[in-house]
Amino acid sequence: MNAKAALAVLALLSGPLHAQGFAGLGTAAEGFAVPQRPAQFDFPADHGPHPAYRIEWWYLTATLTGPDGTDYGAQWTLFRSALTPRPAEGWGATQLWMGHAGLTTPDAHYSAERLARGGIGQAGAQVGEGAAPFTAWIDDWAMTSTAAAGQDAYDALTLTARGDAFAYDLNLSAIGPLVFHGDGGYSVKSSEGQASYYYSQPFYEVTGTLELPGGAVPVIGTAWLDREWSSQPLSDTQEGWDWVSLQFENGARMMGFALREGGGGVFTSATWIAADGTTTAYPDGALTMTPLATTRVAGRDVPTEWRIELPAQGVEIETSPLNPQAWMDVSVSYWEGPIRFTGSHRGRGYLEMTGHD
Repeated sequence: MNAKAALAVLALLSGPLHAQGFAGLGTAAEGFAVPQRPAQFDFPADHGPHPAYRIEWWYLTATLTGPDGTDYGAQWTLFRSALTPRPAEGWGATQLWMGHAGLTTPDAHYSAERLARGGIGQAGAQVGEGAAPFTAWIDDWAMTSTAAAGQDAYDALTLTARGDAFAYDLNLSAIGPLVFHGDGGYSVKSSEGQASYYYSQPFYEVTGTLELPGGAVPVIGTAWLDREWSSQPLSDTQEGWDWVSLQFENGARMMGFALREGGGGVFTSATWIAADGTTTAYPDGALTMTPLATTRVAGRDVPTEWRIELPAQGVEIETSPLNPQAWMDVSVSYWEGPIRFTGSHRGRGYLEMTGHD
């Protein structure tokens, strides 16, 4: 397969991860590894890539504030997709990579994309090689560990990306532990039992600089890193998802998602994360996500305001976007942006929505 064809396949394979068509993740994964119970993790190795699995991502979102109190949001994502389960090197490598970067302001949303073939050094992820205990990169975008010896590699990171009209350079320091979703990191995604390995570092404090058309803006804030890999995590009937990460003013966090079925049903999951990192997992049906208002975005109606309820934790909140036009205009497009919420709890977070045609 030539390089151009490989990149086209990358867009097709990686797109369903956070995109409008989920059929690619509902197909059989013959020859690839699949997640098993009980989930067993090996760090720092599991911070790096898992080429035996078909799909994987490093996904970071940051809610930020400038010196004048203006809110911002930043997204950095690296996707890995395997064409086949057979390893190969150089231009014959079967590992393909796609990077997304986004920057949201109250008045604008910027997005950029990078595509790369694995095996030639243009993109990848590695643990414990060279000076850094972890690094993931595509072209000049990078997520690199600056953790001290003896710390988890994700305890401290630098993050860089740029597009035609924006750039950011952020420093992240974790003030809490890694957390594991579902059954100890085994995250079920459908009533049929498809699953992924899924854990997060939701406790980052952030400092850094945004480069915008109007100039540089120093920012502070918080960030959330998701790590997930699998080979067939979804059902072939699922068409999209709505996902939130929430950071409450009392120090607690929450992750929740609703995967939408073609017939109108949903499959939900949630993780409540106490301020000390203690987690409580909630199965299908415990979380409710109800659209409250839509916005015309990129030629389609997208639900940009939501009511989110997790009765077991007394959560009944309503979300509003920093910028309802936070559309990621990339190969396989989707909505992704920072939010604020009020109600039973107050705070900030991120919302991702796919498949809203």
